[in-house]
Amino acid sequence: MLDLLVTNASLPDGRAGMSVAVRDGRIAEVAEGLRAPAHEVLDAQGLLLAPHFCDPHFHMDATLSYGLPRVNQSGTLLEGIALWGELKPLLTADALVERALAYCDWAVARGLLAIRTHVDTSDPSLLAVEALLDVRRRVAPYLDLQLVAFPQDGVLRTPGGLDNLRRALDMGVDVVGGIPHFERTMAEGAASVRQLCELAAERGLPVDMHCDESDDPLSRHIETLAFETQRLGLHGRVTGSHCTSMHSMDNYYVSKLLPLIAQSRVHVVANPLINITLQGRHDSYPRRRGMTRVPELLAAGVNVAFGHDCVMDPWYSLGSGDMLEVAHMGLHVAQMTSQAGMRACFDAVTQHAARVMGLDGYGLAQGCDASFVLLQARDPIEALRLRATRMKVFRRGRLLAQTPAATAALHLPGRAEATSFMAPAC
Repeated sequence: MLDLLVTNASLPDGRAGMSVAVRDGRIAEVAEGLRAPAHEVLDAQGLLLAPHFCDPHFHMDATLSYGLPRVNQSGTLLEGIALWGELKPLLTADALVERALAYCDWAVARGLLAIRTHVDTSDPSLLAVEALLDVRRRVAPYLDLQLVAFPQDGVLRTPGGLDNLRRALDMGVDVVGGIPHFERTMAEGAASVRQLCELAAERGLPVDMHCDESDDPLSRHIETLAFETQRLGLHGRVTGSHCTSMHSMDNYYVSKLLPLIAQSRVHVVANPLINITLQGRHDSYPRRRGMTRVPELLAAGVNVAFGHDCVMDPWYSLGSGDMLEVAHMGLHVAQMTSQAGMRACFDAVTQHAARVMGLDGYGLAQGCDASFVLLQARDPIEALRLRATRMKVFRRGRLLAQTPAATAALHLPGRAEATSFMAPAC
């Protein structure tokens, strides 16, 4: 007896009329037109069944703090960092936990069941670390939460920064982070990359660094990160996040850089909503988009994912935890409007993001976790176009959230009957 049988589903790879059988929290079988006894049968009616969404880059310690203690007036990255510095002395563990849990609720409702969040380790109290370790424990039954030890003020620039980061890892933080472009000099930035990668190699941990989040074409720490990855044998365990300076780099240099990134198997995470908001602030016109070279990285064989980065915090006033909104913006900014390009953007918030996070049991195949989302769309492209309603969200075969189908009823003069059609809705 199956626990759940989903029938008549369309899958992201284009297969239609598929059934997904679930037993003991895992996918027991995926086949066309499968019929078997089950405690629950869900007729997908041809709609898209996709593996759950993943966010490989977020800042949960700052989320939902917009306006505290003031608003970022310039809209720049540097004012956001300064504003976060003003907010840190006012933080309490209870408020951090409350905001993070509220955001996790938003995420689950939108089918987002795995988040990698950076947590600031610059404050020697490690208040935010303790709070998010508590959140990780609380949400574990329904959401995978990975924590990155992130020295927001620079690991070498901050007195005791490296010791703080080590203590955070000792407390159970999962990933080694860094921000080399915010160190005092380019040389210190490169030194921080080397030291942090050595620390990760010593402890057997992944690395995820904010890399070259700048409009400066000479900010080239992604090159150092790729080199250190190869030197230390960290292939496949390292992520360069943002990499916005690549948007402004010389094309000849980039032609040498892309193979280095691919050979080291460094993942790259772009954050479309935030990159285009924070970058190019010093430009007049033409104004740079700021997002890294996503199509070129993909063509070079690099695993590229999209992250949300921020929601209602010192850097970004909007956001709702919707990874389809992230992918929708990404395809526009990267001009990935071909059929293959749009599908790659859907992959960037599903399977590519899961690969960044190293998630075991992810996907829609026999043996995978039965964690998936029924979307009010027929295929990934329609899901992106509509930012499709997440009608049902399952984790390991258990229903976590559901949302009624979005429809609009028109009552138009001269029409005999009302006309209904599918409408986009969150």
